[in-house]
Amino acid sequence: MARNVKPSWVLSGNAVTPEETFRNRRAILKAAGLGAIAAGAATPAHASWLDQILGGRSAEPDAEVDPTGDLYPAPNNPAYTVERPATDETLVTTYNNFYEFGSHKRIWRAAQALDIRPWEVRIDGMVEQEKTVDIDTLIRSMSLEERIYRLRCVEAWSAIVPWTGFPMADLVALARPLSSARYVRMETFLDPDVATGQRQSWYPWPYVEGLTIEEATHPLTLMVTGAYGKPLEEQNGAPLRLVVPWKYGFKSVKSIVRFTFTDERPQSFWMDVAGNEYGFWANVNPEVPHRRWSQAEEQPLGQNEKIPTLLYNGYAEEVAGLYSGLSGEQLFF
Repeated sequence: MARNVKPSWVLSGNAVTPEETFRNRRAILKAAGLGAIAAGAATPAHASWLDQILGGRSAEPDAEVDPTGDLYPAPNNPAYTVERPATDETLVTTYNNFYEFGSHKRIWRAAQALDIRPWEVRIDGMVEQEKTVDIDTLIRSMSLEERIYRLRCVEAWSAIVPWTGFPMADLVALARPLSSARYVRMETFLDPDVATGQRQSWYPWPYVEGLTIEEATHPLTLMVTGAYGKPLEEQNGAPLRLVVPWKYGFKSVKSIVRFTFTDERPQSFWMDVAGNEYGFWANVNPEVPHRRWSQAEEQPLGQNEKIPTLLYNGYAEEVAGLYSGLSGEQLFF
């Protein structure tokens, strides 16, 4: 009889924070308000991070009502968890990269200007029929679930995030690509009147990223619509972003408006900006340094001590097979 082998990221039940405890904690924090967290509810380690991010100011909850808010919290999928507790929500929602709104780590305030409704997603290129889908129609047509993933930034910081979303394989199935399509090119919004960072002409706007069809349809690849049991906030990539947990975070494009299926490898935003430092694959490998710093260790948000970085960000057993036969490629660059 074949054994039921669990994925490498799955832990025994006693190693994971009970869901009831996690949900109750979230309810308490929500009732207290994010400002209370920043002012006094944080641990000393978190307080130092929050002071750096917020500059002594309180974080203000987003008052916008999401039309799909009734879908959250989505059921948790226990097959996707990690060995460390989730990073404090306040850190994840206030320590962000979103170059459309600036290159600093306090863009979360500026990102509130992004109007995420109405929002449409275009699916085109090498598909049976091109289409444009309203974001709320798209979200409601999918089965949402919560998954806890590692997030590793190329800048050598990391987090553990409970994302809500649906497998990208389901979006690919909706798109019905032709058999000749080999890649998915993803593009974010373009609105320099709102996103002041897009007025910087030296960047190749809009932000573009890409995956192979095999990567896009891998079970770990997630289209994200929420986090921490509620709809995604603007600074984290609302209303729709990609999460590919075995790659550096810049591959996980935010606020997507277009999916183009193609037989040509996409030229991504960071490949255009600095192709000698940021390649197409961008898989996490602690033994391959960035040209300007080591990738051997990472600093978890809210902690003052670094920890070792794992090959493929801890998902090597599940994804290494995607790259067999590609020895000539710079997979970790």
